[in-house]
Parts: sequence; C-alpha cells; structure tokens
Amino acid sequence: MSAHDRIKVAVIGGGCAAMSAAFELTRPELGGRFEVTVYQMGWRLGGKGASGRGPSGRIEEHGLHIWMGWYENAFRLMRDAYGELGRAPSQPLATWQDAFSPMERLGVVDRVGDDQWAIWTAVLPPMDGQPGDPLPEGQPWSVAHYITRSVQLLVALFQTLQDSDSSPNTASITAAQPASTDTLSRMLRYGELATLAGMIQGISVIGGLMQASSPVPQTLALEFLDAIAANARQLLEARLADDIMLRRIWQIIDVTVATLRGMLRFNLAADPRGFDAIDDYECRQWLRMNGASDSSLDSGYIRALYDLAFCYEDGDPQRPSMSAGQALRGTLRMFFTYRGAFFWRMNAGMGDVVFAPLYEVLIRRGVRFEFFHVLRNVRLGSDGSPHVEALELDVQARTRDGSAYRPLVDVQGLPCWPSRPDLSQLDGDGLGEHWEQLESWSATPVAARKELRVSRDFDFVVLGVGLGAIPQVCSELLAADPKWKAMTQNVKTVATQAFQLWLADDMRAWGWTGGPVALSGFVEPFDTWADMSHLLPREAWAEPAPQSIAYFCNVLSERQVRENSHDIVRTNAVQFLEQSIRHLWPQAGPAGQFPWQRLAPPGPSGATGRSRFDTQFWRANTEPTDRYVLSVPGSSRFRISPLDRTYDNLTIAGDWTACGFHAGCVEAAVMSGRVAAHALCGLPRLEDIIGFDHP
Repeated sequence: MSAHDRIKVAVIGGGCAAMSAAFELTRPELGGRFEVTVYQMGWRLGGKGASGRGPSGRIEEHGLHIWMGWYENAFRLMRDAYGELGRAPSQPLATWQDAFSPMERLGVVDRVGDDQWAIWTAVLPPMDGQPGDPLPEGQPWSVAHYITRSVQLLVALFQTLQDSDSSPNTASITAAQPASTDTLSRMLRYGELATLAGMIQGISVIGGLMQASSPVPQTLALEFLDAIAANARQLLEARLADDIMLRRIWQIIDVTVATLRGMLRFNLAADPRGFDAIDDYECRQWLRMNGASDSSLDSGYIRALYDLAFCYEDGDPQRPSMSAGQALRGTLRMFFTYRGAFFWRMNAGMGDVVFAPLYEVLIRRGVRFEFFHVLRNVRLGSDGSPHVEALELDVQARTRDGSAYRPLVDVQGLPCWPSRPDLSQLDGDGLGEHWEQLESWSATPVAARKELRVSRDFDFVVLGVGLGAIPQVCSELLAADPKWKAMTQNVKTVATQAFQLWLADDMRAWGWTGGPVALSGFVEPFDTWADMSHLLPREAWAEPAPQSIAYFCNVLSERQVRENSHDIVRTNAVQFLEQSIRHLWPQAGPAGQFPWQRLAPPGPSGATGRSRFDTQFWRANTEPTDRYVLSVPGSSRFRISPLDRTYDNLTIAGDWTACGFHAGCVEAAVMSGRVAAHALCGLPRLEDIIGFDHP
C-alpha cells in the first residue's frame, strides 16, 4: 500500500485506551492501512498507569495497580504484545507469564471497637484457564448466569456454617428434594427452612430449577429468599456478636440474599438493559431496600468494594457513591468469571510491564510517537459541518538534534520509563529546574505551537485523553453538543493519593505474618495496602538493600486538592504511619512512635525522625488526566460511545466512555480502545470484545 493510500490517524494520549486503539489499528492483518501518530504530554506513556524508575532503579507508581482475573481484553492485549515482542528467554520478563503472576491472598478489615480492627485474609481458589484464553463454550456472562452462580455461592456459604455448627438439628442433610416449584412451596408451608440443613436443601432445589431453566414464579422465589433470610437471622443472631468469623460469613450471605432478591424483584434477567436498569440507585441504597442489614452494609467486605474503586464523591469518605448497576456488574464478574487467580500482580512497574512492551511493538510497526505535545483545543469545522478541522497543540520541548525522543532506560536488563525526562536529549534552558511541569496541564513550558489540520496531517482522530481534560481541550464540542456537556457534568472523577515505603526489615519483623496480601477496607486516609516486596529483584539496590516494599493509596478530597496537595499527602502519610499502621503491623510501635529509622535507604546527612520519610515516594494525583473515573448513580446514560457518529472523523477512547464496563479500570480502558478501533476499521469485531455486547 502506498503512503498516499494510507489513512492518517492522530491518537491523542498515551494511556491504556489510546495504546489499545493504536495496537488494534496497526495489527499486521490490516496490511499497514493506517498510519498512526501518537501525541503525548511529557516524556512517558501510561496515563493513570504510568510509572517511572527513580533512585536505585526503584519503581515509582501513580498508585497501587493490581490486575484482576476477569480482565479478558487487557490480558489478551498483553499476551499478543509479548508474543509479537518475542524477547529471548534469557531476557527479563520475556513472556506475559513472566510479567504477571498470581497474587493469591486478599484481605479486608473490620472495625471491632473504637481503636481495634480485625483483619480477614483469604486465598480464593484458582479457577480453570488463564485470563485471555478463548472463553469456555457457552459462557453467557448474563444476568441469568450470575443468578445461578449466586445461588451456588449461597449453598457453599450455608454449608460452611453447618460444617462449623455442632447443634443436632444441623448435623446432617437429608436426601435431596426433587427440584420443583411444588417442593419449594411445601418447604415454605411446613417450615422446613428453619434449620441450616433445610436452608441448604431449599437453596439447592431453587438452584436446580434455575440450572434446568425451569420457570420459578417471582413471588415464590422472593418469598423463599425472605424465609431464608429471616430464619437464618433468627438461628444465628445470638452467636453473631461474639463470633467474628461467623459474623463475616453471615454478612456475605446477607448481601448475597439481598442481591438475589433485588435481581429477581427488578426482573433484571428479562430487562434488555440488564444491570443498567438499576443504574439510578446507589449500591448501598439498593441493597438496603432489598433486605440487607446496616451492619452488613458497613462490613469490611462492602467498604473494600468502594475503596478499591475510589467510590467517594469529591473524595469525601462520608459520601460513598457507586451505581448499583455497575456495582453488581463488577462484583459478580469479579467473583464468578475470574480465571487463574482472583488478583494478578505485575512483576515490575506498570510502565515496564505494560507500556514499554506496547511502545516497542508499536515502534516496530511504524507508529510515530511525538512526546512533549499537549493538546489545547479540538477545533470543529468552520463551515458548521460535524468534523474536526484542526488540533491545536503546545510543544513543550524539542530534541537537540531534531530526531525522535528516545524515552526508555535500562534497569537490570529491562526497558523502563524513567521518573524524570532525559534532559540531555532536549533543547531548552530551564527545563532542569522545572521538569515536573512537563506533566502539568496548567504550568507546562511551551517551546512552540503546532496546528494539525485535517487531510494534511490526519484523517481521523482518536481522542484518548482522560475525562478531566475534556472540558479544557473540547470547549467547542461542549458548546456545540449538549450530550458532551452533559457527559462532563454527570460522569464524575476524583483525585487520589498514594505513597510507597522501602523497609529495612521483612514484613514478619513488622508483625505481619499473613503473607503477601492486597488488603482494603481499612481506616482513612489510606484504606488500601499491598505488600509489593516481590518487586525488589527488579530494582537495583546496593547493599544494604531494602527487605520489603509497601504501597498505600486512597482518595484525596477536593478541599485538599485546592491546597498544596503534594505536602498534604506527605502529612497524611506521616500521620497514618504514626497513628494507624500499628493495627496492621503490630511491631511498628505504639501510637506516635513509628520507628522511622527502619525505613530504607538511610536518609541524607543522617536524617532522623519524620525527615526520614523524605527518602520515600508519595504522590498526589490531581492533574486532569490523573483523576480516577467514578461510577456514580445515574451517570451511565451520559457516557458517549466510541461508536458515536456525530463527528465523522472523531472517535473517543477511555474508561469514561460507554464501552460495556462503566468504571475506572484497565479493562474498561482496553475495551474502549478496542471499540474505538472498530469504529474506524471494523476490527476487532464487537463480539470479540469480551463484555461489550452483554449486559
């Protein structure tokens, strides 16, 4: 294909969605049909997933990034990228299996007193297959499928209760009842659900009916679930206050029964909107109206779901807000469709594992990268026609010799992104003092202006910047198109904060004996922690090297964003370590006496006390493209699809679009990038984008 025949695509942004679109548009099977140029602010790719290498090759992230076993599209992307990259077996992270590994243990935390917390950790069993494998035959990913799996979960939970109960009336289960609605009616009529054995039997009956696709009258199913909940509460109530393990199992049962009741009551399996039919309800509100107790809704299990998705409007922990529809979609997919492991951790920084391989593959395919380019305006056609006429950009810096900027550095044989730009490649005075501004929308340096014009410089635009930047760069779109304005007003974002510690001792020396874990539901201002010590071999420490690494993250309130957010995160972290970490790490000392001298490496000039924290890494994610996308109630309908045809040479990509999964996560971003590529070339097929065409 001649250069004249190729279709020029300008991809704006370097996050997961933009890179997924670029990857799909340049697949070899398309025969070089698309000529892709990526325009990216600053010196690195990654968006909210960007990472860099700092002193001693340490990995510095935007926050805690852990992938989930149901990220089918994201893992397929990485499997294809590593396969095409073809690293030698002797190279670090040669394959996707080297780059990702199961993180088996997860944890939640419950408050059990004014100043006491109880930690619950569990290892979820590995499931068949690996994420990104072809889906099993008949995998429906439907509401009906999730109802069946929820019933199976209830059976297992009640069985767990019975196995731990020695009372005579629950010691054994009688022979299975025939699966029929008459059986359910008789069990209700004669009170056969009054024991754990009867409950297990009854749930098994209704599960058998659902698996056989037998119709169960809604009123009967709801009456049955109400009886289960009432009888179980009465049977267990006296023991719940004193038995925390029993209380935790009961809380999951309570939430599961409420979820089942709600799915049946709202008839979600028959509603063509699927989970979006309950998008207007807040998740806790919806569960409460379907019978969940307040204690269950305040459990560590529920709080962890909110914490992991940063679901706090305006960053206020007192304003939890998550759409019931998206919460159910995400939670049921999370627990019932994961493959391999529930969590997967990256064995280096996200930039090293995800964006460096994608960059190398795309460079080989002929994609051009224009770093240090900030989009300022998407200009619409002056004649009133619905198309993008020009893209106006600020050029932050240019290379000294006019060649392409070379962004990667070698750390322990692995191509990585540095935490700072390579100023030796760049032309311009003063960048050394202000290099951080190269990732700032408001204070970035400007070396030149650039205008890209339709036909001359691009035929199509893939707009892959974060949602927070849309009002700044698309003012003409917002003025001309009510749905764009409505999207920016109703799809919310939140700022986040994170810090990382390198510790001189292993985690056992700090009193944590539970093994490597990702844990959430803890106290503010940092409710989520993960042991990331497995990254030490990928860093480049001299002796004495750190023995463990800990990552923490949480939301950042809008009030704190308006202040000096970088200093506020430091203050938050120091106070958290002095007051709260002792509940997780019992050997961290009493309140107010955190052992700062056990941070690694030693501080400069013999720094002592709190000043030792300055050797660590912390970050406030407040830039427009760093903000996390929320799933607040009623917002899904305002998301615009990458398939939207209003502007004939523009498509969008990001976890803020209508891509089939309406939440801020890697999987949603990759799905959106794939849908955006389909909008331009018809590939990949929509039915091959897992989860896109299913409720």
